[in-house]
Amino acid sequence: MGITTASTDPFAPHLVVWSFCRFGWLLLFLPSGLSAGDPVRVSFVNDVIPVLTKSGCNSGVCHAKAGGGQNGFQLSLLGFEPQDDFESLVKEGRGRRVFPALPKRSLVLAKASGMIPHGGGVQLAEGSEGYQVLERWIREGANFQSQDEPRLESLQVTPTKGVIAIDGRQQLSAWAHYSDGSRRDVTRLALFESNAESMATVTARGLVQVSDIPGKVAVMVRYQGQVAVFTAAIPLGAALGKMPSPHNFVDQHVFENLRQIGIPPSAVCDDSTFLRRVTLDIVGRLPTEKETQEFLAAEQSNKRDELVQRLLKNPGYADFFASKWTPLLKNRRDEASDITANFAFHAWMRDSLLANVPYDQIVRELLAATGTVVGNPPVAWYKRVKDPKEQLEDIAQLFLGVRMQCAQCHHHPFEKWSQDDYYSFAAFFSQIGRKPTGTRGEDMIFHKRGIATAVNVKSGDVLKPAVLGESVGEIAADEDPRLQLADWMSSESNPFFAKALVNRYWKHFFKRGLIEPEDDIRDTNPPTNPELLAALEQHFVKSGFDLKELVRVITQSKTYQLDSRPNRENLKDRQNYSRFYPRRLQAEVLLDAIDDLTGSPTRFANLPPGTRAIALPDNSYNRSSGFLKVFGRPESQSVCECERVKSSSLSQSLHLINSAEIKRKLSGASSRAARIQASKIPDTEKVEQLYRLAFSRSPTQVEMTVAIDYLQTPVLDAAGKPANSKKQTQENYEDLIWALMNTKEFLFNH
Repeated sequence: MGITTASTDPFAPHLVVWSFCRFGWLLLFLPSGLSAGDPVRVSFVNDVIPVLTKSGCNSGVCHAKAGGGQNGFQLSLLGFEPQDDFESLVKEGRGRRVFPALPKRSLVLAKASGMIPHGGGVQLAEGSEGYQVLERWIREGANFQSQDEPRLESLQVTPTKGVIAIDGRQQLSAWAHYSDGSRRDVTRLALFESNAESMATVTARGLVQVSDIPGKVAVMVRYQGQVAVFTAAIPLGAALGKMPSPHNFVDQHVFENLRQIGIPPSAVCDDSTFLRRVTLDIVGRLPTEKETQEFLAAEQSNKRDELVQRLLKNPGYADFFASKWTPLLKNRRDEASDITANFAFHAWMRDSLLANVPYDQIVRELLAATGTVVGNPPVAWYKRVKDPKEQLEDIAQLFLGVRMQCAQCHHHPFEKWSQDDYYSFAAFFSQIGRKPTGTRGEDMIFHKRGIATAVNVKSGDVLKPAVLGESVGEIAADEDPRLQLADWMSSESNPFFAKALVNRYWKHFFKRGLIEPEDDIRDTNPPTNPELLAALEQHFVKSGFDLKELVRVITQSKTYQLDSRPNRENLKDRQNYSRFYPRRLQAEVLLDAIDDLTGSPTRFANLPPGTRAIALPDNSYNRSSGFLKVFGRPESQSVCECERVKSSSLSQSLHLINSAEIKRKLSGASSRAARIQASKIPDTEKVEQLYRLAFSRSPTQVEMTVAIDYLQTPVLDAAGKPANSKKQTQENYEDLIWALMNTKEFLFNH
């Protein structure tokens, strides 16, 4: 039996047929030109492909080409290439996959329904809606597509936004919009995915269930290469009480978001905590004892703002942020001959940061680099990254926050980027020439005259340079296309460049980006505070891409200065910055901090005495330093921040507790323990000094009492006589320093 209704759109040139069977209502298209009495053919593109996708048949772990395709049956990932899928399903496999004479005997149905053994189990139970679609398509002759069949143009999710109470639910609906003006409810066939499973889960039919974690959550809806996003606020609804007064626009946006979801922020941290936090985050080291004493003694109301300004003028700022950027730019030493390029590139980056060269200019110098490493150090990047495909992928991910790797082989599963977008981006790097120089392993980089193009390896189309679907205009044969790319990068209309940088720096200071991961910016991965991200982006552009100004506005905010200790209401907050999120010190910073506390600096081969770990030019020093290797200093293999290990491990704990390296630092003849033992000042002052060095604060009364008791308790030898007092006193101070070093307060920035 069937019911025919006119489309809800009065301008739609087709009808919709609802066919009823014992398993429910089945929505099928009746194309333009057919009447209600004409037979309705199942569409391979609009009906069959969605069923295969919903069932997981064309996923990477099943029959998608990207995953190898189980048992030789290969489909395009998520159905992005319907023509190829049709050929594979109908014409390959010796014709066994579809059998129009007896549709139920078709291999595609027999395996999917479990009639015969199937490695993926039952995916389409016999009689299910999807099974019926495939069976009818096969019975009708397994045709590909009618000439006047409507094309999918967009996907809509309803509602698009919402507010869901803790432990509440929200049903979503997905609607496909077609080229003939019609729309179709595809909720049962769409794929739903939450961007934060701990906050909200979503069923296969689009029912969102939130947990007890307040904040912002998004659900991505995907259907036939189109995506839509539902975003929801999950309010806590707690009484806010008195909020800190905003210091700048950062606070205004953060505190407004906290008001909307009802999460009260923690109080502003004390001076000792702020001094240690901001010094670690800007110059990558602990405050000196003198800096601590002067800052805590200062009484002016703006002393925190002034401290930030002083730190930005400190050379340590350039050292620390160069150690952030050079691994991401793959400044890696694979051979001894790389040393010249490594040192030159690191020095260029450090000097650029020290001189506060605008960020867009730094990127331009890198992108358009020509000449030799000695004359133009940014050329070293092209020494390491030679393949145009790797060049475009690194540039897109690092400077635009866009991951293009998937689009090399197929349509990006979470975004709109196609293979044409991928190869047209690669065209910017197609005219890079190389000539050997007199230095072993070093090439001279130059622009080859000619029209820049790239070939889509799948379609064979020759593509001109374009960036993320946006044309940069005609590029003459004698013009370096990389200059056009650099111009587009820094243009105000670019929706990625400034956003990617401010999000990356926000994560540096807050542990979590406004978009997470920080280099995966897409419509289907929305920011937790879009208003704040937009304001930071606008401020950065108006400042002339001033990196120091961005650091200043972030670190002078009250948001950055909130205490890391949670209150009862914001304990579960992980994304709204209602408190400071503690994070473990990175490998180089921790090694320098231990050196400062123990008074035993680490020596690095072929570098001047006193060189700090944050100033190391390349990854080669990881091999000679067990500490840096154990604590995860990156090897400069990837443009992803994830290469830097930030998690804790048993090997790290054992290294701090009893490694030979730590023992040497504690007990050396010129160590701090040896010097402090020989000092004539009272033990209480010595303990004060150690606490100021380690934590930028004085010890509490309890801490002082415990330390003094330990230091002054006599130690007896095996005969019951007092041990060597001088040696024992030094060992007691070694133990105290070791204990301070192994506390969470020391190992974390809080």
